[in-house]
Amino acid sequence: MSDIPADLRFAESHEWVRLESDGTVSVGISDHAQEALGDIVFVELTEVGKVFAAGDQAGVVESVKAASDIYAPVGGEVLAVNEELGGSPELLNADPYGAWIFKLHPSNVQELDRLLDAAGYKASFLMAVRAT
Repeated sequence: MSDIPADLRFAESHEWVRLESDGTVSVGISDHAQEALGDIVFVELTEVGKVFAAGDQAGVVESVKAASDIYAPVGGEVLAVNEELGGSPELLNADPYGAWIFKLHPSNVQELDRLLDAAGYKASFLMAVRAT
């Protein structure tokens, strides 16, 4: 079973969100997502200043097996991107919950309530596994 930290919120598309103390949110991909992708070889980062609605495509993660879109779990303006991933995309494999991809200033913090908590994400993950 993949590691699922209790302090994060999750989109069904396997992005995680951490609400930071300054009101911003950090976004990355879950342990399950990086395991499914395999060795990550490239991350297409978005641009600082870009504004997304929840569910908008916000980048791409490529692995030796596949490419997968990254979606904005909540709407908002991009404040920072993790430039370190440009030269070391494998950080997403090594530390999926430490290697954030981008940070947003959320346009509506209540959108976080629509995301899954750790228990809900685990339940949806288990239901998907049982369905296959």
